Amino acid sequence: MSTDTRTGIGWDSHRLTAGRDLILAGVSFTHPDGLGLDGHSDADVLTHAVMDALLGAAGLGDIGQHFPDGDGAYAGADSLALLRLCVERVTEAGWRPVFADTTVVMERPKLAGARAEMRGKLAAALGVAEDEVNIKASTGEGIGFVGREEGVAALATVTVVRVA
Repeated sequence: MSTDTRTGIGWDSHRLTAGRDLILAGVSFTHPDGLGLDGHSDADVLTHAVMDALLGAAGLGDIGQHFPDGDGAYAGADSLALLRLCVERVTEAGWRPVFADTTVVMERPKLAGARAEMRGKLAAALGVAEDEVNIKASTGEGIGFVGREEGVAALATVTVVRVA
């Protein structure tokens, strides 16, 4: 049985470290301790989770298959640019994103003041209206790698529809 609507799930986490930028959904944040996210690209965990959810919904694997971390071409890459490439690949496969729901899990800094900007950047990259992207924030309540401020995690679901 075939369906015209699918939903994918994405998850990502990156270690917090000194000397790196803290970027979430293309927005730069200042961590109180001067920490940023470690990774091969810009380490934007939220955008990475959205990319994996989008690719999964279209049955196209994951971001590691499309943008391997061993490929120097993606060193320091802008994750929103990579998300736009994912949208192109999903569209070529006959799908179109229609909604994304996300959660960022981190202790500090708080995201409330930047949520609208983050939403707008993700919506633009996905090619959807801003009200078709939801961003939630949570903490680790002092437990686990997030609670100890060793890293940041993000979870996303993306719904796609078949292009007629």
